[in-house]
Amino acid sequence: MTEGRLTSKFRRGVLWVALSLILLLIFLSIYGAFLGAERAKNFFSSLPLAVYWIALTALLIVGVVMFHRLVRVPALLLIHVGCILILAGSIWGSQAGHKLQKKLFGIDKIPTGQMLIYQGEQEHRVVLDDAKQIGELPFYVRLTDFRVEYYKPDYLQIQSGQGKNWRIPVEIGREIPLGQDFGTIKVVRQFESFKIKVEDGKNVPFDDPNSAPNPAFEVEIRSPDGKAAARYVFERFPGHTRPEDKLRLRYQRIISDYVSELQILRNNEVVAEKDIEVNRPLYFGGYHFYQHSYDADAGKYTVLMVVSDTGLNLVYAGYLMLCIGALWHFWLKHLYSAVTLRHVNGD
Repeated sequence: MTEGRLTSKFRRGVLWVALSLILLLIFLSIYGAFLGAERAKNFFSSLPLAVYWIALTALLIVGVVMFHRLVRVPALLLIHVGCILILAGSIWGSQAGHKLQKKLFGIDKIPTGQMLIYQGEQEHRVVLDDAKQIGELPFYVRLTDFRVEYYKPDYLQIQSGQGKNWRIPVEIGREIPLGQDFGTIKVVRQFESFKIKVEDGKNVPFDDPNSAPNPAFEVEIRSPDGKAAARYVFERFPGHTRPEDKLRLRYQRIISDYVSELQILRNNEVVAEKDIEVNRPLYFGGYHFYQHSYDADAGKYTVLMVVSDTGLNLVYAGYLMLCIGALWHFWLKHLYSAVTLRHVNGD
């Protein structure tokens, strides 16, 4: 009898501690939402939180063992085991988990980091998240090409000294009236890499495909009295106007995507390749390669985020079990009972 009471008290203790840790998780999640991505990542990876994750996982495992009803009810069992797998996979895939794998099993993988690759070159070194260590991949990643894609059309923004504004889609050769006070404006031509050279004592603009990108428009402003003047509008140098200009011009285009054309090389042979975009990574050799940043000035290099897949399959399996268990417990079970009862009553 005494043993039964002790077991009952222990079960109640496990239940209350588990509920307390789950409530604490809610408050930690709310707190983490206000920290920002980087600070939240460091907070949830700290030593006190590591102890918390291990304790919560252990309590869930103890709960499955102690509460036999969980075993008899498949939906509840799936929910609990799913939570255990999610926590276990996350712990195993953390930086501490990677260090433990290296110590116990000799598995040396990079948890997360960044790699910078110039166009036409290959790289296998990864700067780890602490920016103090360099890891090396067992293969090379080559950047064959990098490009920035934009939504169409481009826009020319115009503002007068009196605060009047126009936003005009760019169409080469189209003349657009701005009213009787300002005349008309026409986009004459477009440059991707604007440069100027001197010929016969005159400045001659031209497009230089071998230089760094310098997007620009040549526009013709025709005043109400019929006088025409050429102006150049630069994307990278907004506000490039003359003191006598009545209109301020600005070249605007909106980025739609960044694309890095990657190849994976092993023993100087291409074993995989993919054009990666934001949220469309390349997966190879136990790593995901995400588009992270790029050379905004010249577009000559890309920055990739490298993320290990360690523990990811456990997390995916856990979420699948959690979803199936919740779906069965809160919906399918009741639907099945209703259909069965209707069938019985119909018979």
